[in-house]
Amino acid sequence: MRRIFKITSIAVLLFLVGVIGYGAFGYFDALSDSEELEARADGLIAEDLGGSSLGEERYRQLLVVQDPAFEQHSGVDITTPGAGITTVTQSLSKRVGFENFTPGIGKIRQIGYALGLESRLSKEQIMALWLDTLEMGRGPEGWVTGFHRMSEATFGAAPAKIEDDEYLSMLAVLISPGRYTLGTDDQALLERTNRIRRLVSGDCAPNANSDVWLQGCSQ
Repeated sequence: MRRIFKITSIAVLLFLVGVIGYGAFGYFDALSDSEELEARADGLIAEDLGGSSLGEERYRQLLVVQDPAFEQHSGVDITTPGAGITTVTQSLSKRVGFENFTPGIGKIRQIGYALGLESRLSKEQIMALWLDTLEMGRGPEGWVTGFHRMSEATFGAAPAKIEDDEYLSMLAVLISPGRYTLGTDDQALLERTNRIRRLVSGDCAPNANSDVWLQGCSQ
């Protein structure tokens, strides 16, 4: 029995060391990439393609839907209602830190990479990169990457200039870009947009951290 306990303990210890090591691998990769990412982010911000370009209220709405504690956390948040287990920074990490992201073990390196980004980049820089790399789904001429590009392609104007319902529908597709079609009478999209409208208006709240589909805001 003691031998089994010892072997099990060693196995658990090695597993934990491996997990920590893999996370650290992502962290140091982010540090290595940070200079290039900072320059890219600063270019986007200079072109008015960062979070501030949305305007104060629409930026607030974006965070309420996607990552309410974005301005406070350091890349990880598993408690805020509706936030889910993937923060904006982790979402960005998956796109700029991986050639091919694999769920499961890849989450460990993703978290490490996110912590690395948070240690070097400002929130403004992280948000600019995130908006620029977002998969937005099908536009009038095919698949679109980039929040601002989708707004221009589908509604003919920057996110700060489009109608409120159009903007909220853009927030609605972020959870599953391939599921919805912006700029159409997509009933599933209309339903999620209505939930988001209630959420950002303060008329409802998510049921728990995992309530990313906003069941707490269903009518």
